[in-house]
Amino acid sequence: MDLTDLVRSKKDSVSGSDEALRTENVKKLLVKLAVPSITAQIINALYNMVDRMYIGHIPEVGGTALTGVGVTFPIIMIISAFAALVSMGGAPRAAIKMGQQNHGDAEEIMGGCSALLVCLSVVLSAGIFAAQEPLLYLFGASENTIGYASSYLTIYLCGTIFVQLTLGMNAFITTQGFAKTSMLTIVIGAGLNIVLDPIFIFLFDMGVKGAALATILSQAVSALWVIRFLCSKKSLLRLRRKHFALRPSVLLPVVSLGVAPFVMQFTESIIILCFNSSLLRFGGDLAVGTMTVLSSVMQFAMLPLTGLTQGAQPIISYNFGAKNLHRVKEAFRLLLKYCLIYSTALWLLCMAFPRGFANIFTADPQLIDMINWALRVYMGTSFMFGAQIACQQTFIALGNARTSTFLALLRKVILLIPLIFIFPLFMENRVLAVFLAEPVTDFIAVIVTVTLFVRYSRKTLRTDEAPGAEDCA
Repeated sequence: MDLTDLVRSKKDSVSGSDEALRTENVKKLLVKLAVPSITAQIINALYNMVDRMYIGHIPEVGGTALTGVGVTFPIIMIISAFAALVSMGGAPRAAIKMGQQNHGDAEEIMGGCSALLVCLSVVLSAGIFAAQEPLLYLFGASENTIGYASSYLTIYLCGTIFVQLTLGMNAFITTQGFAKTSMLTIVIGAGLNIVLDPIFIFLFDMGVKGAALATILSQAVSALWVIRFLCSKKSLLRLRRKHFALRPSVLLPVVSLGVAPFVMQFTESIIILCFNSSLLRFGGDLAVGTMTVLSSVMQFAMLPLTGLTQGAQPIISYNFGAKNLHRVKEAFRLLLKYCLIYSTALWLLCMAFPRGFANIFTADPQLIDMINWALRVYMGTSFMFGAQIACQQTFIALGNARTSTFLALLRKVILLIPLIFIFPLFMENRVLAVFLAEPVTDFIAVIVTVTLFVRYSRKTLRTDEAPGAEDCA
């Protein structure tokens, strides 16, 4: 049930959805918002995971094709990172404006973000296409896999605008409290992708090209769904032509807040580059294929946590803008609890059944054997990661751009990338050393993040007077 189904009548300027964010029981509200978001994020994982599952089972060439498509994902993450820059910078600021009962500014933020996403789509498509082959080799392609990687990426780039609009604008549906509608955006696209994948890959014998075509067609349908809703009367914030402009006064604060999620996703591609280059050197294509599966499992691990934070973000941002600090604190405590429960459960599954995860993606016995031990190493401290996500995403929801950006840089750039290259210098099993960099980094990053959040919350949330979002940035 959407929030608009909860409260539709209004006796003043506060809409039903606004009123629910302001007064509804926090636990019930978080569940109502988070469950559809979690569902959507799990289904969203199927976009790439279903591609990999089908590709990995192509007769005779499945293992090589899977590795080839795997090296395209750092580039795809770069594309998604720019969508996160806009959506995760714009949606919380729009929610804070809604909490301040300033819907005009919120609509201006949303319109400016849509214009920025269109411009980014054009630039990204043209730039990546022009440098496609060198980029693929940079991210770990070999002479055996470059053909599959290039075939997949060429078609995928044709749909960049659909990816940007779907990922970027769907956040503005969620931040208004329309969790069910936001979920349907993902369900429609992923469901269509699941249906089209086997048709294009096997029935039409298109191989990896068919997988890419199925993905962009699915994203196109999702993009149309998002834009149609935001232009309709059902949306509290409406996309209006007069706001479709690149105004620095509107977009610079958005970009400032969006830097942290952008860094988290953009550097993910650099990290995979570092992983793949080291693993190709020490373990060959087999080790790179293993990393493709490990990154798939990590992606699955992150998306439900992202769904939880998406459910909490409208509550935290809106009530921070409205200076209802007791609701901000309660929402965060529940978010932290649920994130830790999920991350611990996932860790237990990875430790107990690593071969089961491997069988989902490949039938190659050598690849399964390596995944069996590598997954346990790679996910070794993932039980703690719920605290990292809850604290870091709450910094973003509160408009604290500076700290959230530092934490993103700490984990990915300051810690993980150097350790990928340092550990093999001191260990005999160099492939193991590369995978070990991930759990060590996660452990250090969680400790630092929780420490900073405790200090920040004591200062910022200790009274009934919340500083404005601009002060926190």
